[in-house]
This record gives sequence, C-alpha cells and structure tokens, in this order.
Amino acid sequence: MPIFRSLSRPTVSCAPPKPPGLGTRLLSRLGHGGAALVLGAALVGCTALDGTAPPNRANRAAAPLAPAKSFARAHPVAPQRANSDIARDFLDLHFRLEGGTDLPVFTRFETPITLRVTGQPTKSLTRDLGALLRRLKREAGIDLHLVGDGGANITIEAVPRKAIRRASPRAACFVVPNVSSLAEYRRNKRKPKTNWANLRARQTLAIFVPNDVSPQETRDCLHEELAQAIGPLNDLYRLSDSVFNDDNIHTVLTGFDMLILRAGYASELRSGMSRAEVAARLPAILARLNPAGQHRPPLPLQETPRDWIRATEAALTPGTSRASRLEAAHRGAGMARDLGWQDHRRAFNHYVLGRILQRDDPELAQQHFQTALTYLQGRKDSPLLRAQIASRMAAFDIIRGYGATALTRIRPALPIAARGENAVLLSSLMLLEAEALILEGQTDAAYAVRLDSQGWARYGFGPDWAVRGAMREIAALAPPQ
Repeated sequence: MPIFRSLSRPTVSCAPPKPPGLGTRLLSRLGHGGAALVLGAALVGCTALDGTAPPNRANRAAAPLAPAKSFARAHPVAPQRANSDIARDFLDLHFRLEGGTDLPVFTRFETPITLRVTGQPTKSLTRDLGALLRRLKREAGIDLHLVGDGGANITIEAVPRKAIRRASPRAACFVVPNVSSLAEYRRNKRKPKTNWANLRARQTLAIFVPNDVSPQETRDCLHEELAQAIGPLNDLYRLSDSVFNDDNIHTVLTGFDMLILRAGYASELRSGMSRAEVAARLPAILARLNPAGQHRPPLPLQETPRDWIRATEAALTPGTSRASRLEAAHRGAGMARDLGWQDHRRAFNHYVLGRILQRDDPELAQQHFQTALTYLQGRKDSPLLRAQIASRMAAFDIIRGYGATALTRIRPALPIAARGENAVLLSSLMLLEAEALILEGQTDAAYAVRLDSQGWARYGFGPDWAVRGAMREIAALAPPQ
C-alpha cells in the first residue's frame, strides 16, 4: 500500500480524493505545485495545463524565455501552537493512516539512513534533493547519507510519469515499504510486505518520482514523500502549517514539519513503542526541542470527521459534474458551520466554493473568497491560503478593470508566495501584477514584472509552451483597451 502524492500541475480543475489508507500524491491535488492556478482558465472553464497539449508554431517562434530560477534558501517559521497540541498532532500523524486505519506501533529508522537515486534524475531533482537533505540535517537533525552503487535504506527512482501511473493510476509520486524499485513494487503490489499497516520497523523503502514534469512538481514530491518515508504516514486537515495536510496549500516542509521529524528521532523513542508509550515521552521531548511551546495556551482543534473529508474531497474531484461538486462543497461548508468551526478548515470550504463558482457566478465566488478571508483574520499560520485567495480575487478585479484594487491584493501576497517557495503562485501573482500595472498606465513597470516572472514560471510550470500558455491566459483577463 503506497503513500502517494497527487500530480499538482498548475490547474483550476478540482482535485480527486485520496483513496482510503493511501497518502500518495494524487493526480490533481489542490496545492503544492498547483496550489496556484492558471487564472485565465479559472474564469473561463475548468481546464488545465496538464502536459498533453503540443506546442504550436507560435510558441516555437516566440522569443526565448528567461532561464528558470530557483529558491536560494528556506524560510521556515517555528510552530505557533502549544506543545500539548503538537503532541496530539504527533500521535495522530504517526499512529494512523490517511484512510483512518490505526497503527499498532511507532516506526522509524533505527540505524543511520542511507539514500540513493536511481532511474534518470533531472538536474533540478539533484539540486533540490541536495537542498532538502541539508535542511533535514540542519533543522530536523536527520542526516541521510547519499550512496552510489549498492543497496540503500531509501531508493528514490526517477521515472516517466506514465510509468508511475501504470503502477498507481491516480498517483503522481509515492513511497512504498520493503521494495527498492518500481519493478519490485509491481511484483508485490498487493502483498502484505507493501502494506504500511504491517510495518514494525523501517528498513527499506522506495520513493517513485516523475522526471518529466516541472521542477517544482518534482521538488514537491521529494519533500512530502521523503518526509513520509522517514516520518509520519498520515495527513491531517486540521494542520494549517504543514505539508501533512490534504489541502496541499504548503509546497515544502515547514517549521512544524521539521519539529515533528526531529521529535520522531529523539533518543527517547524507538520502533515498536505503543501510542501510550510514545505519549508518555513526548512532553519532555517537545519541552526540550520547542521550549516556546511550553508557554502557549492550548487551542486544540476538533477532530475532522470523515463525512467532512469525503464531502470536501468530492467537491474537488475532476470528472464529475459541476452540480455534484457544488452540492458536495455546500455539504462540507454546512458541516463546518454546524460544528462551529472558526478555523482554516471553514475558510477552506469557502475557498473551494469560490473556485467552483468562479466561472459561472464570479460575484458570488468573490463573496465566498471574502468569507474565507474573514475566518483567516488574525491567524498567523495560514498566509499561503490567504495568498491563494488573493490571486483569485485579483483576477476578477482585473477583469473588471480595477487595477489599483488588484495591486492592493497582489503585492502583500508576493513575499508570502516567495517565502513559501511556490513558484507557480509567485509567477501567477507577478503576471497578474503586470496586467494590473497596465490598467494603471504603468507599461514599463508591467514589462519588467512580466519579464521577471518568466524564470519563476519556468520552475513552476515547466516547459516553455506551458509557461507561454499561462502568460496568454492571464493576459486575456484584462478588458479591451
């Protein structure tokens, strides 16, 4: 049973639900590389730059794009919650699978962890993996040793995405225990050895990532799948500052995630411990690793009911009718209201409603986006969701010719997208900024911003034709001059 991640290409279609018990990245999840959007498509229909459309002659004849950029360093923010709440999160992340199956014991690697890369890795994969390994050592105290030939505890195999989909049709990348290659996984796909629920200690794992998608998509896979290979196997919607959340708002490991990983490798813990044994040791571990959390008041969030998860994921499922998705979105929002939620999950429901409604009823969509922002007021742990909403609302401002209003939404979101290392969101915001500047008569500034956006778009969207498509769609938002 793999832990997998959805293919988050830049998309405005809705993401499929994750099958019970799996943590794999699915084929079009909301967030990560696709946490932003192709805004033109957002307002004219549910389409996606999914890598299948061929470049045309106009694309080939266009001037060369700027080289791809990459993020120089991470900007992790320490968790802002009480240690008692973080302890609960730790236990739920490590002792349950995403489908709800309880795990009987705690597992981790008990020896120095070796790592190798096989297949056909891209240059960006090699660069981003190196940066991730340095972060894991510096922030989580976990030193993964890269090895060349021979066996390793963790094998990252870089293969075409078609090979991944043949092995797991709805996955963009995934991690599996007790195998070292995709071929070995295919032979053991339904056997007990590849079921995480049967694991009692971690010794050998394989991560399968695509080598023919955008650099950001591959990087996002590396972050989530490697973190789950060495740490938590669950995702929790109640976490607003973590990649271990099915809303996929975060694209790279956060300060909270690094704390969870560091705690998982504390000397007080070992594989085979029960939930009660781990729970007894966590307070002292977290007091040592996160002393600031000792002085924060607890603010425990309610459990996320499976009915809410099913409704929310149904609202994000492509291939189903708009009416069905809208009904599911309203059902999820209604449950959040009835439960009395005032947190990011209720905001997320309104964000999803706005996404679905934006094409056919943009005015109502704006109201839902504004309602989502209301629930995020005062929260320090949801800036990326606010930036996502800002991009949607700014797109509609540009359609109406309100350049100044759009700029007031876009400019605070730009540094948030940069700190969150989301090049798709960052480049989309910059392209929106360029259109808003044109509306304000600042054509020279607009040209400079659009040019600067290209390097980020190359990292986030990938091939030139996809970058040019995003540029065309966002440019088409503005009213005729």
